[in-house]
Amino acid sequence: MAEGRVIIGYSYPYYALYSNTGSTITYSDGNDLARGVGVDFSLDTADSTNWYANNVMAESAQVAFTGGQVTLTCDGMHDDVRKAVAGLPAPTTETVGSASVKFYDYDDRQSVPFLGIGFVIKYMENGVESFVPYVFPKVKLTPESYAATTQGESVEFQTNEYVFDIFRDDSANHRWQRIGEAQASEVEAYNAVKAVLGAN
Repeated sequence: MAEGRVIIGYSYPYYALYSNTGSTITYSDGNDLARGVGVDFSLDTADSTNWYANNVMAESAQVAFTGGQVTLTCDGMHDDVRKAVAGLPAPTTETVGSASVKFYDYDDRQSVPFLGIGFVIKYMENGVESFVPYVFPKVKLTPESYAATTQGESVEFQTNEYVFDIFRDDSANHRWQRIGEAQASEVEAYNAVKAVLGAN
């Protein structure tokens, strides 16, 4: 039997709007963020505090999560998804010849909401695949940055990185990450992510 499992894939980034009344958390308007390409965590922790007695370390306070970021690399968000996760106001319309074009404005009316996000990580152990649901219960999208390269003789597929600040949620125990047990199929893990984030 193998000593562990190795990551071989990532898929289905999903989000839902976060709200709470006291310690009761609800999610709404869940949707796929975009098509998943990669994910990266960057966590901040408080320094451990050690206490010494009799010339040795006798006690050590537990290192605690204090914040961090999760970066989702995706193909690109559709307009309605960007409007939701970036908290953009209703689009304005500009006349272009005989047509009209909607523009989404990043301005003083923008109100970036708290979200819950999740995704599936694919593992292999002894040749057997499994799928693990991951959820960050409370995050907020940071200002978006992007880069694009002109098309040459062949198509170069390009991706976007969406960076979310990680917060502790408002539950009694202030969760900041949830990792589900491995599922036999990607669909089962994806459905578990959606269920945690409020999907029926």
